[in-house]
Amino acid sequence: MESILFIFKSIILGIVEGLTEFLPVSSTGHMIIAGSLLDFQGTNPNYVEMYTYVIQLGAILAVVILYWKKIWDTLIHFFPKQVGYEKSGFRFWFMIFIACIPGAIGQLLLDDIAEQYLFNPISVAITLFFGGILMIYAENRFRNKNAHRKGLIISSKQAWTIGLFQCLAIIPGMSRSASTIIGGWVSGLSTVAAAEFSFFLAIPVMFGMSFLKIIKFGGFTALTSLELISLVVGFFVSFVVALIVIGKFISYLKKRPMRIFAVYRMLFAVIVLLSGALGIFH
Repeated sequence: MESILFIFKSIILGIVEGLTEFLPVSSTGHMIIAGSLLDFQGTNPNYVEMYTYVIQLGAILAVVILYWKKIWDTLIHFFPKQVGYEKSGFRFWFMIFIACIPGAIGQLLLDDIAEQYLFNPISVAITLFFGGILMIYAENRFRNKNAHRKGLIISSKQAWTIGLFQCLAIIPGMSRSASTIIGGWVSGLSTVAAAEFSFFLAIPVMFGMSFLKIIKFGGFTALTSLELISLVVGFFVSFVVALIVIGKFISYLKKRPMRIFAVYRMLFAVIVLLSGALGIFH
């Protein structure tokens, strides 16, 4: 019975991850809150954190599948001599690389501090609330200004700006998706272009972070067979759910504002804070 309950919890968390990884509501924050509510834990002290990063790979794989045509196009037209520098895959991935630099530096400097002091439901709720306010301000200030801009040709300055904003995602509850989309708005991108660049940026960022965390925790050898099954189940569930969510999210952004996600963040934050005051969280 305990084994079935453990797998059931991993399914629930896989759904949470798949739903929230690419929405501007913070997948890490939701995973922290949901994991606390479910009292999800394994025999290995590092299992829960490893689980979180492994199932994120499932969500990232969904991006690779959905945008494979674009990714493949950047690979077969990688060299500037083929199509010119502006349209080359080299330029596209170089912009991704530039956007990764600030976040990588910030992660190395601040990751341990964030994990020690901010990975708890109350801190997440506070960040969700104020991050929602920032989203509403940024959308009102920049979205309509950039609405006419089409395509996904990013300058190095825009990539660097988005990378700087991505550093906000080190704080659990801020959301990597929200941070990069806000950075896209500030740098002059349309909402759809900012969201799609955020998806592509997530591929190297999340693969790199996940593998580093797995190595840090000593790989999978210390896990029990039940924990390994749980990882596979969570990975698969987050992959399937993310496949559905990404397309729906882009369709939504083409027609409607993002403030509904900001309002959700703020309402959810209030509920979490009230629940914390009642001692509900483990």
